[in-house]
Amino acid sequence: MLPKLPLDEMSVEEKLQTIEVLWDSLSHDPDVIESPQWHGEILAQREQAIERGEDEFEDWETAKKQLRDELL
Repeated sequence: MLPKLPLDEMSVEEKLQTIEVLWDSLSHDPDVIESPQWHGEILAQREQAIERGEDEFEDWETAKKQLRDELL
């Protein structure tokens, strides 16, 4: 059963706060959520690309800054 939320009455900020509460709740028990098979496949492909020297890791702070610069 889906909970009934007053989405039409909620502000964007309230909706985002609701998403954060839900995500926080879900993240406390990650074993309950099974990752789809394609997640593992993509990770394996990316790992192989790194090993072949075709790709590289970016630290999270640098990646966030690049995304912000591109989007803003």
